[in-house]
Amino acid sequence: MPKIVSILRLACLLFLVVSCNEDTIDPIGEGAIIGVVLDAETEKPISAATIKTSPATSSIITDSEGKFVMSAIPDGDYSITAKKTGYSPETVTVAVRDQKQTTVYIQLEPGSSSGSNRAPDPAFNPSPGTDTQNQPISVTLRWQGADPDRRDSALTYDVLLYEAGSTQKKKLAEGISDTSVVANGLMYNTTYFWQVVSKDAQGDSTMGPVWSFKTIDIPDFRFFFARSENGNYDIYSSSGTEAASARLTNAFSREWWPILSPARDKIAYSSNATIEPQIFTMNRDGSGKKQITTLPVIGNHNLGIGFAWSPDGGRLVYANYDKLYTIDHDGFNLTLIATAPAGRHFRMVDWTGQGDKLVVQTIGSNINDSEIYLMDANGANMRVLIGNLPGRVESPTFSIDGNYVLFTNDVDGFEVSTGRQLNSHIFMVKIDGTGLVDLSTSKPNGTNDLMPRFSPDGSKVIFVNTNNDGLGERSIWTLDVANKSTRVKLFSNAEMPDWK
Repeated sequence: MPKIVSILRLACLLFLVVSCNEDTIDPIGEGAIIGVVLDAETEKPISAATIKTSPATSSIITDSEGKFVMSAIPDGDYSITAKKTGYSPETVTVAVRDQKQTTVYIQLEPGSSSGSNRAPDPAFNPSPGTDTQNQPISVTLRWQGADPDRRDSALTYDVLLYEAGSTQKKKLAEGISDTSVVANGLMYNTTYFWQVVSKDAQGDSTMGPVWSFKTIDIPDFRFFFARSENGNYDIYSSSGTEAASARLTNAFSREWWPILSPARDKIAYSSNATIEPQIFTMNRDGSGKKQITTLPVIGNHNLGIGFAWSPDGGRLVYANYDKLYTIDHDGFNLTLIATAPAGRHFRMVDWTGQGDKLVVQTIGSNINDSEIYLMDANGANMRVLIGNLPGRVESPTFSIDGNYVLFTNDVDGFEVSTGRQLNSHIFMVKIDGTGLVDLSTSKPNGTNDLMPRFSPDGSKVIFVNTNNDGLGERSIWTLDVANKSTRVKLFSNAEMPDWK
């Protein structure tokens, strides 16, 4: 009977660990390890046990309930070792599979103690102290340590950090003798918790108290873009430099195509968190994320890039296969306004308040089969602005006054099924189809200019430049409309820019 009770207790603990993380969305080719470490004799949780894997992943510490979570672990077989002073280490083997959560429990047998040695005192005198506000996104964490045994003159420390709402503690440092460490790359307007584990020369350790601080509010940034890190896209905002940038999304799903509303209070973007790409909105600081559509933004060569705000910010227009819809900013009143010509789908779109018009790309099953249309905002009076030119034609967007349209075209007329372009230029044309101007006359050879948009004052264009082999990084640049040779790089590894 005691054995059965023991098993039931362990099962309950594992159920609690798993249930706390049932909403985790794992990327393709990755899974998660979730577990708990217990005393083999008392069945009580063991906190501050060190968890390591082979092959190596991140090294973490169990929490006060003996739990640990390892997210985004590549597929494979792993040996997990749990260690704690006063216990014999234990190793178990687990298999991690794609988009699966592998649960494990580890029981440690009490081992030989360290004799008369006493564990270090908990770390104290933290900086920043608990509940400190308005901290920078790069902050130095400081503390003090002490040991009751004078012979232990050299203490070492592990430093743990985690965000509010997260159950996983990340190690900022391990086995350091310094009593400070720098936490870089923090998010704006976010509460962080941190702890210090003190270790003496005899191998005993003490987990210190939990301290917290909150970073400063996000500045009034005007640039928005998407960036790929480890194959996953997130949305960023910036004042115009890499140093002054903030990540607004942080999920295993793909978030991209950010567009700031005309009122500059909301950002619309697409996410595949629900499998098919849907439109979401969020506040400028990344808070208040809300799904707007249930009918996806999708079609030929369109995985969530075909939408735009109305001039008053009250609605969004977006493409779903061969249909063009408007929807209120709160997700109500889905309205069909246009149907694409036979055999074509709607793709990229923009909306101007000057004359209340839409400019929209239509595309066939072949990515090189593309045209640009103008129409009234209610879908009436559709007419061709740019016909099916040799090479890809895409990225239509209005000028500030609504009198011009930007678009891109591969002037080499290169057409292959993969959609590769050799020499994509940015063009500006009047809405009556006259006055065509090439803005990419100073573009470096062997590169493509893509995804253009006007600056808020209309004097510049922000765009993406990348090598035409498809292997180089995408970066964001600006150029002067009047002086086309003036090109300035703003951001590396970035695309889909917006500037308000």
